[in-house]
Amino acid sequence: MSGHSKWHNIQARKGKVDAARGKIFTKLGRELLIAVKEGGPDPAGNSKLKNVISKCKAANMPNDTINNAIKKASSSNENYEEITYEGYGPNGVAIIIEASTDNKNRTAADVRHVFSKAGGNLGTTGCVSYMFNKKGIIVVEKEKSPMDEEELMMLVLDAGAEDFSTEEEIYEIETAPSDFSNVVEKLEENGIEYVEAEIQMVPTTTVSLDEKGAEKLERMIEKLEELDDVANVYHNWK
Repeated sequence: MSGHSKWHNIQARKGKVDAARGKIFTKLGRELLIAVKEGGPDPAGNSKLKNVISKCKAANMPNDTINNAIKKASSSNENYEEITYEGYGPNGVAIIIEASTDNKNRTAADVRHVFSKAGGNLGTTGCVSYMFNKKGIIVVEKEKSPMDEEELMMLVLDAGAEDFSTEEEIYEIETAPSDFSNVVEKLEENGIEYVEAEIQMVPTTTVSLDEKGAEKLERMIEKLEELDDVANVYHNWK
């Protein structure tokens, strides 16, 4: 992925989602469970649940599957704890891992093993997070947008978006976390589909890698994403 655009990265992720849809849906189901446990089953009064639902829709999770997961979560005795790991991968790339687990020792051991095998170092809380900002990121494919660039830009900025950018085949919309749901709702009201919509950790500085370093980091990220307890992996590789 080194040197490729965000759109190519998104396409690669979408390919992985399609290839491992069952596993992705299981992870999203866990995120729905945690959100319901924290704030109840009504997304109107639970902003975290509303945000997870947007993420589920971007991953093409059927509405029936989402609704069934929410109903199941309301009566479930399962309990998961959200935990964040920070560290450095090969060549000093900053990495943040968001996980949900019912066994912190198991998850920590699994994450540490991947870091160690890749020549990275798992650090302490705060060791790299200062290099990231939490932002809402929404991606719309140009060819699927019923609006032109200027119309779409005005729509999302009026809804509270902070930034709007164009890159090859996509529009990327950036929001403050507090405005994310409002912008997503405005898109849905206007029949505009999105291929990505979630609250992410966005790097403020980036690191470039040569081909060998990029391949090594890609393998590490893939191994982290394959872990059942890992929900999201963020990094500052350009």
